[in-house]
Amino acid sequence: MARTERLTVRMWRWRRNPLRRRIDVVEAWLVLCAWILAGVCAVPAGLAIRAVMQHDLDQQRAERQEVTAVLVEDAGDKPTASEADGDLVWAEARWTAPDGQPRTGLTKVRPDSPAGSRVPVWTDRSGIMVAQPVSPGEARLQSALAGVLAGVVVGAVVIGGAYGARVVLDRRRMAQWEAEWERVDTRRGGRTG
Repeated sequence: MARTERLTVRMWRWRRNPLRRRIDVVEAWLVLCAWILAGVCAVPAGLAIRAVMQHDLDQQRAERQEVTAVLVEDAGDKPTASEADGDLVWAEARWTAPDGQPRTGLTKVRPDSPAGSRVPVWTDRSGIMVAQPVSPGEARLQSALAGVLAGVVVGAVVIGGAYGARVVLDRRRMAQWEAEWERVDTRRGGRTG
């Protein structure tokens, strides 16, 4: 049995061809413009998101400071904070805010920490306990990943929109082919020639 191979003709929509229709040329231009637009939009979007996130993380580092707190209670009988934190437990600690007011809150400490132990906590400018800010290296990594993700999403939206437009064009092409077959088909009363 003879084997037939499929011949792929590249760029056929751009060449003169009696089978090429105007809708084929529109589709070719649509695909070309979509890929160019995806590249042109994705890169600035990714760079903008990276810069915004880097600025926010730098600002967090500048606004947060480490202060020393004193444990109000023994940490020995407290439940563990979470599996990810290992053996750390939640215990109540007291510190002084920048305005001189005493503040209390829960912080993660080792289970063998007795009341009166000094532990570091992170606070914002008003003295409210916050999470430790990320390091400069982590901030660069997080902002770079966010920028890449934003660029991919913008590019995917543009390409997805072009794909949706191609689906509409394909439906229209099929309707045109069906209309032409109706004219050519002699079994349905069409004319030949």
